[in-house]
Amino acid sequence: MATRRIIPDDDFGKIVIGTRINARNISMRVKKDGLYVTVPPFTKTDRIMQVIADYRPKLLASFTKASPKIITDGFSIDAPCFKLTVGVGGMKCFSVRREEEGVMKILCPQNVDFNSPQTQKLLNAAIVRAMKKSAEEFLPPLLKFWAEKYGMTYRKVRITGAKSRWGSCTSRGTISLSCYLMLLPVHLMDYVILHELAHTKEMNHGPGFWKLLDSMTDGSSHQLRAQLRKFKTDFL
Repeated sequence: MATRRIIPDDDFGKIVIGTRINARNISMRVKKDGLYVTVPPFTKTDRIMQVIADYRPKLLASFTKASPKIITDGFSIDAPCFKLTVGVGGMKCFSVRREEEGVMKILCPQNVDFNSPQTQKLLNAAIVRAMKKSAEEFLPPLLKFWAEKYGMTYRKVRITGAKSRWGSCTSRGTISLSCYLMLLPVHLMDYVILHELAHTKEMNHGPGFWKLLDSMTDGSSHQLRAQLRKFKTDFL
């Protein structure tokens, strides 16, 4: 986008309007943090706002679905490899601890205001920290297992907090895995790891890459890829 401007909005929080030279029509996309509008050059603001008004009810329905879930007392994550609960304790500050059977628990102060943006920010950060700690314990051994099984090598592994991508592999063999993998079903977690291991042999996504990945996934790499793209969770 060549230019961009932000308009505050009571419903969406913000409307981000971007001008794109090759755009032919006004297009709109709902994200968790607002409404994003792409327009052709020289489109008048009145025209843009009229289109938004025409589609506002439908856009709001999508925005409600896209908005992040409020974390409150009793919130839980029950993924196969990561379990977490949020509760209220008797302490004066937020704390994270591991309970029996590996369940992570976030305890909040008695007088906590769950509707406060600051509280939501703290809780989100605490959940990511807990997830990253679990990922650092769980994912490197899993990566090592699959690498040894298929005779592959890598230089090192990094656990990140990336939300935009599940993993990556550099040309020097450094594999990065997002802690958000802990939310996936086991077979999709395995797929992401195998995908990155395949990049240690084939850096691009050409025919050779998919042939290699198919050999490690019983010929189901494209089906697994489609499943991963459709995966949804309240915390992503």
